[in-house]
Amino acid sequence: MAENQDLVTLIRAHTPLIVVESAEETRVVEGFRHAIAQVLRPLYRWTITNGLERLDMNIEGLIDHGEDAVEIAPDSTHTLLAIQRDPTPGVYLLLDFQGYLRYPMTLRLLREIVLRHDCAEHTIVLVGASIELPEELAAVATRFRFALPDREALAAMVREEAFRYSRGHHGRRVEVDAEAARAVVRNLHGLSMEDARRIVRKLIHDDGALTAADLPELARAKHAMLDREGLLHFEYETAQFSDIGGLARMKQWVSQRRAAFLGEKTPIRLDPPKGMLLLGVQGSGKSLAAKATAGGFGVPLVRLDLGTLYNKYHGETERNLRDALKNAELLAPCVLWIDEIEKALSTTGSDDGVSRRVLGYLLTWMAERKAPVFLVATANDVQQLPAELLRKGRFDEIFFVDLPDADARATIFGLHLERRGFAPGDHDLTELAGASEGFSGAEIEQVVVAALYAAASGGQREPSQEQLLAEIASTRPLSVLMAEKVQALREWARSRTVPAD
Repeated sequence: MAENQDLVTLIRAHTPLIVVESAEETRVVEGFRHAIAQVLRPLYRWTITNGLERLDMNIEGLIDHGEDAVEIAPDSTHTLLAIQRDPTPGVYLLLDFQGYLRYPMTLRLLREIVLRHDCAEHTIVLVGASIELPEELAAVATRFRFALPDREALAAMVREEAFRYSRGHHGRRVEVDAEAARAVVRNLHGLSMEDARRIVRKLIHDDGALTAADLPELARAKHAMLDREGLLHFEYETAQFSDIGGLARMKQWVSQRRAAFLGEKTPIRLDPPKGMLLLGVQGSGKSLAAKATAGGFGVPLVRLDLGTLYNKYHGETERNLRDALKNAELLAPCVLWIDEIEKALSTTGSDDGVSRRVLGYLLTWMAERKAPVFLVATANDVQQLPAELLRKGRFDEIFFVDLPDADARATIFGLHLERRGFAPGDHDLTELAGASEGFSGAEIEQVVVAALYAAASGGQREPSQEQLLAEIASTRPLSVLMAEKVQALREWARSRTVPAD
């Protein structure tokens, strides 16, 4: 593998300090074993529990100085002193050693080894799940990352776990849907082998099968493993386009791009879609449209709240954004939803340039990402959006989600009544739609909710037509309360965006 050859090259070049961030210690050790077989150099592993062990020979706790074999205690200082005095260049894997770097004596000894002050050309390897180096070492360290397993390795692991289940259940074979198994392997991409194995083992042992029904659980488990810092929010409940009234043009646009986004075969080669921006009046259904887009593509939906990424420490906000977007790519294929994007990217305030740097990194990622992550951004106040975000090419399309027309309002009334167990046909939806001119989808839902309360207080099981009309009459929609602002937004969007309906 290419990564093994890269490791061999680093060792042959007498790289003084290598940092490997990984929770898979066994894989790291085995990787260095394979590299040492080509380089022919002593390989040692240190842990606080066992001290220094030589891995390329059956010698534990010893460093061979010619005729003398020196026993090394687990103490970090004694270990570094022994390494410093060893005249034979070797490779030393120090596991979970970063905690000792805060001690001046340990840090000084390690620096002398790395800088080769009267010392052989050893290669020190710091191994841990997360390693933050002091400035004194960061400048001379080389970070190395073991590649994640490819699809062939993941497929082999799935077969191995299925065989193991069968062997442990007296020959009972795992029921495998071939198409679902391929989807499982595809969705495991981005995980370490051990994390992927834990997920597959759970999916198989739940019901002795691998089917399409396992895919949502796989997506949730994968998100939980990748996003341990909570930078992304996994939306467990997505929606379908049938749950939305109106938005016919946007629904068709997404449906036409589904095959290309999922990498399915198409009659001609199509560039996969990258994303869309949804502008509109508050409560007009932009959030539901984002959820339905994930449902339309048949992929998980993750929400990124840019405001939660901001941190008072210099550089932390940008790092949080970088980690969040990386996790989104590892969850691909997926829909990434950024709600009210204008609130986090407005550059009109004074924040020491953080918003400008966040915007710059986001724009770069939007232009350069290769993973199938479809970005859906929603915004209410277009005046706060930076011009760079609206430039042609940033999004595949900019849709304006307007207040629903009469037909859409009738559909929305029917959907909310049906969702609550009532037959839409028992009401005159056309009359309700006509009376609710200027109402948003959210406001229509609140009319139904309020009518339900009115019905319950009168001992009824279902709201009447009169109660629904009364609630409509008593409601002042946003299009009335903020008529000037809503009209200005509509005028702006008329010649600059594509109507979603």
